[in-house]
Amino acid sequence: MKVLREVFDIFLPDQVFDSAIELTSGHINDTFLITTTAPQKYIFQKINKGVFQDVPGLIMNKVKVSKHLHQKLADLPQKERARRVLTFLQTSDGQNHYVDRNGDFWNATFFIDESQTFETVTDPMVAYEGGKLFGEFLHLTQDFDPSELIEVIPRFHDMSFRFEQFEEALKNCSSERKQKAQKCIDLAIDLKKEMHILQGFKDNGQIRLRVTHNDTKISNALFDMKGSGLCVIDTDTIMPGIIHYDFGDAIRTICNTAAEDEKDLDKVTFNEEFYRAYSKGFLEKIGDAVSDLERKYFPLGAKTIIFIMALRFLTDYLNNDIYYKTSYPDHNLVRAMNQFKLIQSFDEVMGEVS
Repeated sequence: MKVLREVFDIFLPDQVFDSAIELTSGHINDTFLITTTAPQKYIFQKINKGVFQDVPGLIMNKVKVSKHLHQKLADLPQKERARRVLTFLQTSDGQNHYVDRNGDFWNATFFIDESQTFETVTDPMVAYEGGKLFGEFLHLTQDFDPSELIEVIPRFHDMSFRFEQFEEALKNCSSERKQKAQKCIDLAIDLKKEMHILQGFKDNGQIRLRVTHNDTKISNALFDMKGSGLCVIDTDTIMPGIIHYDFGDAIRTICNTAAEDEKDLDKVTFNEEFYRAYSKGFLEKIGDAVSDLERKYFPLGAKTIIFIMALRFLTDYLNNDIYYKTSYPDHNLVRAMNQFKLIQSFDEVMGEVS
């Protein structure tokens, strides 16, 4: 608490600290809801410097994009705009972050009151509103030069890189793990060519780099209390990317009818209704911000992101579980099997997408 009070005094030197509640929904950073003796609440966040190598650059990414969004929505009343876009605080000496006595990096935003998030989607209207929200985010940032942003996680969605990691793990894995994972290994190899299509478009410049969020699960969409989309949050992973992976990551997390580590694969199916609802909202808001080629390959973006996650889980399993936290010996293999089953169901529902 001493460190938190230290940080509070740097960001809000003229206010009186009242209370702090740790928010546990995130898996990487430490986040706190701060109240003062005034009505306004705040979010303070300690960024995980073990995960992110350039934390000042990460925070600058977030601040730059938020300022851009505020400018794009300048016609809105200030109070409404503050509910539609994250607003970052500066320290008493005008900085966007503060380094505490332990060398940890902090940033702070205004808390958006009378809002809610959803961990999962059970109603197509939530999917539709989420699609509108992320589509609008990408539409409003289409004229932001992505070269102004750092690459927060290098080669995050680079298919060639992910396949290199997989092939290296395959060469070095134990015979026992290889035997257990053989079905998934075969599926990964069979899909290799199709799963490099978008990477090829990106490398050849046929699909342009733009500002992308890179973590578009539904819990990173903020809704008002009536269920309408309000604000895109958790912008730590904003960096240059292609639009298909933002679309695809939302679809992957919204449209799986089971948890991503469900062992009973009969429960893992692709929810077409939620796909249609999210796509409808997304396309309404993205408008003319995409080319005909980009629009054509949105479905493949969804399939590709599911595959990337399957491949990452499989790679980690072959590497003896060195990246993802696991609860039992074959946890990562179960996750990989789950995602490959989701791809199978996607193909059955959506047909040929490439």
